[in-house]
Amino acid sequence: MAKQDDERPSALYHMVKRHVRSKIESGEWKPNDRLPSEVDLVAQLGVSRMTVHRALRELTTSGVLFRISGVGTFVSDEVPASVPLALRDISAEIAAHGGVHSAEVVKLEKIAAEGEVARALEVKPGTKIFHSLIVHRENEKEVQLEERHILPVYAPEYLKADFTRETTFQHLWKNSKPTLMEQFVYAVTAGDTISKLLSVGKNEPCLLLVRRTWVGETVATFGRFYYPGSRYRLKDLHQY
Repeated sequence: MAKQDDERPSALYHMVKRHVRSKIESGEWKPNDRLPSEVDLVAQLGVSRMTVHRALRELTTSGVLFRISGVGTFVSDEVPASVPLALRDISAEIAAHGGVHSAEVVKLEKIAAEGEVARALEVKPGTKIFHSLIVHRENEKEVQLEERHILPVYAPEYLKADFTRETTFQHLWKNSKPTLMEQFVYAVTAGDTISKLLSVGKNEPCLLLVRRTWVGETVATFGRFYYPGSRYRLKDLHQY
């Protein structure tokens, strides 16, 4: 690292963050291990203490580290926190705490709406809709299985989209922004299909988020979002 902190301060503090993350991801620094002091990191990396302090503060805010006053800074053992009760892009959530998002498209097709799906979309059974099944990963680990059912009129180019390059959220948002959302959260076990796609045990607890969105007076989408319980937790914050 360069020693002139004032030349590229933004780049330097990102370099400090990458250094810390690399130590954690390699296993050299394990959960609950204490990090070197800020003074030691300054000496090791050749940057200012302000740069080190900013990097550690941001990693603490995102949950990668935690601090004990008068003792030091430690590697967190908590799983990433999601805020799925708001309409948010999964790739943005992952980026917010420093992760790398990737996606695998399992299904992208036109199907006939039947049963629960037809009722949720408030359409006649047999109505043609778009259907997608996508696995989202953070740093190559599965964190969400997303299944969406969409009325074609609200995303006519849906089947042509490359959802490894943009998320369904991004595609839908630029086509038809929702005016109303309804969501429910359930605790479920993975079962055969979900366990295979999320790489978890069949009996592992998962969070299931069921969502409908409206555009105007019409239900536009119906989705199910599965989160492995061992890798994700729900977080919400309100100010009153």
